[in-house]
Amino acid sequence: MSAADLPGRVPARGHPPQAGRGGAGEAARGRTDLRRAILLGAAPFLAVALSLAVGAIFILAIGEHPIAIYALMLRESLGTGYGIGQTLFKATPLVFTGLAVALGFRAGLFNIGVEGQLYLGGLAAALAGIALAGLPAPVLLPLALLAAAAAGCVWGAVPGALKARFGAHEVINTIMLNFIAFALASFLGRFVFEPATVRTAAVGAGATLPRLDVVLPALRGSPVNFSLAIALLAALGTGVLLFGTRLGYELRAVGLNAPAAEFGGIAIGRTQVVAMALSGALAGLGGVNFVLGYKHYFELGFSAGAGFLGIAVALLGRNHPAGIVVAALFFGALSYGGLVINQRVPKELVEVLQALVILLAISAQVVTERLVRRMR
Repeated sequence: MSAADLPGRVPARGHPPQAGRGGAGEAARGRTDLRRAILLGAAPFLAVALSLAVGAIFILAIGEHPIAIYALMLRESLGTGYGIGQTLFKATPLVFTGLAVALGFRAGLFNIGVEGQLYLGGLAAALAGIALAGLPAPVLLPLALLAAAAAGCVWGAVPGALKARFGAHEVINTIMLNFIAFALASFLGRFVFEPATVRTAAVGAGATLPRLDVVLPALRGSPVNFSLAIALLAALGTGVLLFGTRLGYELRAVGLNAPAAEFGGIAIGRTQVVAMALSGALAGLGGVNFVLGYKHYFELGFSAGAGFLGIAVALLGRNHPAGIVVAALFFGALSYGGLVINQRVPKELVEVLQALVILLAISAQVVTERLVRRMR
């Protein structure tokens, strides 16, 4: 054994310090980690680019120029104050539903019942706004918002409890509860809808969310309202919950490795119920964009698939609140842009693009994760 191999001794002359070799290794690992982060972060953008490229083929097939069509969509959805307002309006419920899906994903649960939870949240907000219409706005509006969150929370907790108690798969349960939610709203409508209509009466004035054009005149005429601010606060709160609290740590631990989490003392069943309840509460709040901020009443079919589209938003945003906000804006622009190009290309083009984004986002994530695992 040489002097350099003895612990606590100064390395012999001519031998490089061990710390130097360690420092070089740390630097190499740092560069590898950076490349991994860049590769994973690029996956959603790659999915969008590929979906637009495939969409361009469809546009060419019907005799239109892809660049002209995409430029028109971009100009109309983000190039004017009204277009920006429409994009933000359509993105608002997607922030809520994307967060709801992502929260379930983080806990290892697939909440496909976001559509039904949003639906009942909107109905509960309307009923609270009507029944308590005489209350002042500082009391009535929070109560209407709380009613929306509570309805979604209860509807989300049901499949969570079934999962925890009986092991019933949440995908099947949440799908079935969507149909029950739609049927329940139709049944209750017999008692609360206006005669010969499929909507409730208007909520009390104190329960309405003002439009953003009262503070941003450039958005005048668009339906975007202060539920957008609530959505951004929900995204911030979800981020703090997931990455800054003990409960968030438990949710993520269960999602990553439930047996290991249970061995570490985390109650799996309780965590699953809490995750689905919180997911449902976020989805329920998504209904206030239409009910309290736009029409000021509940109407059958108002959700228009926002809950299901939240799955795509969560996937594209990689289940991170910041990514979900960006993904919701993208889908909002795509949704409104599809309306303005409807005279030149079929409206189904937008549906094709949305489906392509979902498929390619899943594929890109799988491919990039494989590449990352191979990087050393």
